[in-house]
Amino acid sequence: MEKKKFAVVLSGCGVYDGAEIHEATMTMLAIKEAGADYQCFAPDIPKYHVINHLTGEEMNESRNVLVESARIARGDIKPLSEYKSSDYDALIFPGGFGAAKNLSTVAFDGPDAKVNPEVERVIKETLAEHKPIGALCISPAVVARVIQGVEVTIGNDPGTAEAIEKMGSKHVVTTHGQVVHDHKYNVFTTPCYMLDATILDIKEDATIVVNEMMKEIGK
Repeated sequence: MEKKKFAVVLSGCGVYDGAEIHEATMTMLAIKEAGADYQCFAPDIPKYHVINHLTGEEMNESRNVLVESARIARGDIKPLSEYKSSDYDALIFPGGFGAAKNLSTVAFDGPDAKVNPEVERVIKETLAEHKPIGALCISPAVVARVIQGVEVTIGNDPGTAEAIEKMGSKHVVTTHGQVVHDHKYNVFTTPCYMLDATILDIKEDATIVVNEMMKEIGK
């Protein structure tokens, strides 16, 4: 039997200005442990800014989201422009501030955020085929901006939850080991590092969201 295939969308490399590396890695591990395969994607665009992860300060340089994401993918990554929903069984977004700064402007504009056109396209294309869409950490806010009315979780952060509600979507308070499945839109979300967490919590959340998505793929 042919393996199911996930498209994993990355947003750079590093929690403060890109994809959260633990979440991205644990997502890929969970997909493999579930007996499926994955292909990484990222938009070929400049990062909003570059953060020194030792000091938290902005650095005076420019980096590319696709090039930086290739670090996590060990070079095996494609531009998001090449994504076709028909080639994959599911779409998933690890978190990290890159989702809110590079894939969208959620970090700056909250409920009025704009979403990168390629990101919006892949979400809508996957939605049209009613294939599972997964989102971890802050990335459910990006999905909520594109699919207005969707039910998601980012854990229990009041400000982000309020922004999601103002977008016209619904927020559910959760903790680790919980997944919110919006059956209408086939969207699966879990909080990860939006809550206090260890890497074990991230493995648990990534595993459960991928496994729930696999059940849906199998129907």
